[in-house]
Amino acid sequence: MHRIMLREVIIDAPAKDVDAVTAFWSGALAATPHPVPGEPFTALRDAASLPHVATQDIGDDPTPRYHLDIETDDLEAEIARLEGLGATVRTRYDDYAVMADPVGLVFCLLPPVSEEFEARSKTV
Repeated sequence: MHRIMLREVIIDAPAKDVDAVTAFWSGALAATPHPVPGEPFTALRDAASLPHVATQDIGDDPTPRYHLDIETDDLEAEIARLEGLGATVRTRYDDYAVMADPVGLVFCLLPPVSEEFEARSKTV
C-alpha cells in the first residue's frame, strides 16, 4: 500500500508562445506568475483552483498540451499500478517518471513535495 495525490496541472507551451500562455492563464485564474529559477516552469500562485497550476516552456516541441503531476510515496509501486491500468512509461529518471495514459496523454509521477501530501493523499 502506498499513497498518491494529484499535485498540479501543468500547461505546456512551445517557447515562442509560453509568455502569452502564462499571461492568459494568470489572468484567467486571477493568479500571479512566479518563474521558477533555473527551471522551465512558471508557478501561477494564488490561482483560483484546488490543485497547483503552472506553465512550462517545452522548447521547440510544437504541441501545446496539459499534463498532470501526481505525487507518490512509492514510485515503483505506483508505476506498476498505473501500468496495470493501461499506462506506459515514456521516460524514467531516478526520482520521477514521465508516463502516458491509454490514449497517450502525458503525466508525471513525482515524490511528495507539497505541504498538502500528508493531509490530502489517498492510500491505494
